[in-house]
Amino acid sequence: MIPKDPAMLLSFINLKLRDYYKDLDALCEDLNADRQEISEKLAGIGCHYDGGKNQFVSQ
Repeated sequence: MIPKDPAMLLSFINLKLRDYYKDLDALCEDLNADRQEISEKLAGIGCHYDGGKNQFVSQ
């Protein structure tokens, strides 16, 4: 269900965060996803989670 490609993952996660979840922890809990794995994969394309924006943004 969660995309493996980092660019697709970024789009998927940010859409879900924007439309359905109050924060990354809620998303990970609901989707049974590993927060560290997501963060590391997106860090590989220069993005980090911004809790104030509730989105992954470019560094």
